[in-house]
Amino acid sequence: MRIRIVDAFTDRPFAGNPAGVLLLDAFPGDDWLQKVALEVNHAETAFAHRLPEGGEADWALRWFTPATEVALCGHATLATAHVLRTTGAHEGPVRFATRSGVLIASPAGDGAITLDFPTAPLTAVDVPDGVARALGAEPRTAYDTGTAVGDLVLELADEKTVRALAPDHKALAAHSARGVIATARAEDAARGYDFVSRCFFPNVGIDEDPVTGSAHTALAPYWSERLGRSDLTGLQASARSGLVRTGLRGDRTLLTGHAVTVIEGDLLG
Repeated sequence: MRIRIVDAFTDRPFAGNPAGVLLLDAFPGDDWLQKVALEVNHAETAFAHRLPEGGEADWALRWFTPATEVALCGHATLATAHVLRTTGAHEGPVRFATRSGVLIASPAGDGAITLDFPTAPLTAVDVPDGVARALGAEPRTAYDTGTAVGDLVLELADEKTVRALAPDHKALAAHSARGVIATARAEDAARGYDFVSRCFFPNVGIDEDPVTGSAHTALAPYWSERLGRSDLTGLQASARSGLVRTGLRGDRTLLTGHAVTVIEGDLLG
C-alpha cells in the first residue's frame, strides 16, 4: 500500500508538522495501526478509508502518535485532505468521520485547506503548583481545555519568553491529560501573525509538537477575546515552525493552512 509523508501548515518542504498518511480499504487491527505509527515515528500518522455513499461522512479517519491513538488531530487531518485532493481520490470538501465527530476539510483555489473543528471550551483555573518550575517561566493565566483536547493553556509574558522555553518534559506531564500550550501575544503583528505558541505533549509521546491544529481550537477563542477579532493568524514557534489561520465561529473553529507531500512510497509490512 502507498504511504506518504506530508508537511502540514506550511507551503514548503521540511517545515510545518510532518504526518504519515495511509489510504486503506478498511481499518486493520489496532495493533497494526499502532506499529505503523511507531515505525513512521512522526507526531501523528493518519489512517483513512472511504465510506459508503449517502452517509453523513465520506471517509473514516483515525490518528495515532507513536505511543497511542488520539481523539483529535489538526495537522494529520490537513495532511489527509491534501493527499485526497492531490491524488484525485476525492474532489471538493471532504467529510471525515472521527472520534471527535464529523470534521469537514474544504480546499481552496490557492491550495490552502480549511478545517472545520469543534471549538475547545476554556475554563480559567489556578496556575498549578510546580508548572512554572517545569516550564521554566511564570504563567500569567491558566486555562483548561476540557476532555476533547486535554491541554493546559498558559499565557506567558511575551513572545521572547515563549521562544526561549526549555521545559522539563517529564515534570510537565503531571499537569494535564495531553500536554501544555504556552502562548503569548505577538511582539509585532506586522510580521504576519497575531500570537505565538509552543506545544508540549509528553503524555502522548511527543515532547514538542511542531505545529498543532487542535491546540488552535483553544488558542483561537483565547486570543479572539483578547484581541477583539474573530479571524487571526497564529505562529507555532517550534524549530520547524508553521502558520495557522484561525476563524472563530462560535462552537466551531476554522483552521486554514497549506500542505506539501515530501515522501511517497510503498509500505511493505
